[in-house]
Amino acid sequence: MNPTIEITGPQRDRFDEILTDEALAFVAALHARFSGQRHDRLADRMQRRFDLGNGRDLRFLPETEHIRNDESWKVAGAGPGLEDRRVEITGPTDRKMAINALNSGANVWLADQEDATSPTWANVIGGQITLYDFLRGQLDYTSPEGKTYAVTAERTPTIVFRPRGWHLVEKHLRFIDRTGISMAASGSLVDFGLYFFHNAKKLIEQGRGPYFYLPKLESHLEARLWNEVFSFSEEYLGIEHGTIRATVLIETIPAAFEMEEILYELRDHCAGLNAGRWDYIFSIIKNYRGRGQWYVMPDRNQITMTVPFMRAYTELLVSTCHKRGAFAIGGMSAFIPNRRDPEVTERALEQVAADKRREANDGFDGTWVAHPDLIPTAKTEFDAVLGDKPNQVDRLRDDVHVTRDQLLDIRSIGGTVTDAGLRDNVSIAIRYIESWLRGVGAAAIDNLMEDAATAEISRSQIWQWIHQNTVTEEGTVICTEVVEGIIERLGLERFDGDRFDDAIDVFREVALREEYPTFLTITAYTRYLVEEPQPVASA
Repeated sequence: MNPTIEITGPQRDRFDEILTDEALAFVAALHARFSGQRHDRLADRMQRRFDLGNGRDLRFLPETEHIRNDESWKVAGAGPGLEDRRVEITGPTDRKMAINALNSGANVWLADQEDATSPTWANVIGGQITLYDFLRGQLDYTSPEGKTYAVTAERTPTIVFRPRGWHLVEKHLRFIDRTGISMAASGSLVDFGLYFFHNAKKLIEQGRGPYFYLPKLESHLEARLWNEVFSFSEEYLGIEHGTIRATVLIETIPAAFEMEEILYELRDHCAGLNAGRWDYIFSIIKNYRGRGQWYVMPDRNQITMTVPFMRAYTELLVSTCHKRGAFAIGGMSAFIPNRRDPEVTERALEQVAADKRREANDGFDGTWVAHPDLIPTAKTEFDAVLGDKPNQVDRLRDDVHVTRDQLLDIRSIGGTVTDAGLRDNVSIAIRYIESWLRGVGAAAIDNLMEDAATAEISRSQIWQWIHQNTVTEEGTVICTEVVEGIIERLGLERFDGDRFDDAIDVFREVALREEYPTFLTITAYTRYLVEEPQPVASA
């Protein structure tokens, strides 16, 4: 039998325009070709976590030293519409948020099906419909209150689409291989496959191209897998090899040791790297959570971009990118304005300006913001450094020499764990998970933009603090009972239809149990977001 994709999720309005026989046949072909390699790479991750937990440290790979020492190779670089990336706005792909991003004046819109999107079935396919409609000039939205939204910008941002990471599955679609074995589809291949199949040629016709952000990579072998996916997909649709452009998020500590190799593996399709700061911090906590007090980080708000190990990470990223002709894109400051509170807005703008000024002066070619009101601030800081130049890829950072010890220098961070920091982590994690369970993957909480990555930091710190017998500055020994007491006293603002009871259950599972789940989203997705199977349809 031929490999097929089986639809088990409910068919809603217009889903059939995305889940066509031809599109599903392409997604099935991707799975038939690459699902085995995907499982191999995930097994590599498990082995690496085991090794790190048993005392083996990361290192720059001796077996790929020849790639790092070879000065002759460069990456493909910017595709049409990616030459100037000084301000990129990130956000989910629901219709309202998409229209706001497309009207924002940013250079690039990161259309996010990953950390800023709760992967409900409605969001996964609804986001594809949003992008499909925009590229065909038919995107609009009317809110329940009757307010209408439309794309009015003369020049819209270049779209860079972010699919889910290799570790996530799409349980509303099942892949059936040639032997009849059925398994949940890969979230990565579903998101990429549907977007690419429907829109690649349309994007090329419009003078841009199929561009992607690649999240959560942990090795150059994972980058090699993506490169093979790209080459296969270009050939499948009859598109010239190298048309796809990818920007890789360096947001795991293992990937920080393989930046150059990641660029090399993707060199025919690569535009650059991005400093995914929040997931990077989460990755360090996750991988070193059991390695003793030297690896215990202070309150989340004390882990800034200027602490030594974060400076080493970003400096290495810029120098690596520019050495190979790749763009270096900065990360997202979590501060956001509040249009109802001028003081909060002023403080947010000051924080964001300082963050973007540092990135521009360090050599980054662009940066992320999470709110349209932050675009002028970010643009001002990059304009001051770039002037009329579209980027500063030609600025080589030959002064940068980052060592393994500098990347792993967690102990020099200093700082303290406080009662307030513990309470904040509990509150933020539960409130974010509640939002996520309702289908909202990017949530403004306490004047910060929270997504899955920042929630992961909060719950992972709590798990680590408990298991390392951490004592707060005020003398509180952090334990499960203390955290349970905080939960009881949170004073959550309940409302009709809220998911706080479920969110607390998820929080307990990912922060308070003896076992540590690698991602909170896996637990929450399986338990709460998978809708009941429907009568089978195949393609």
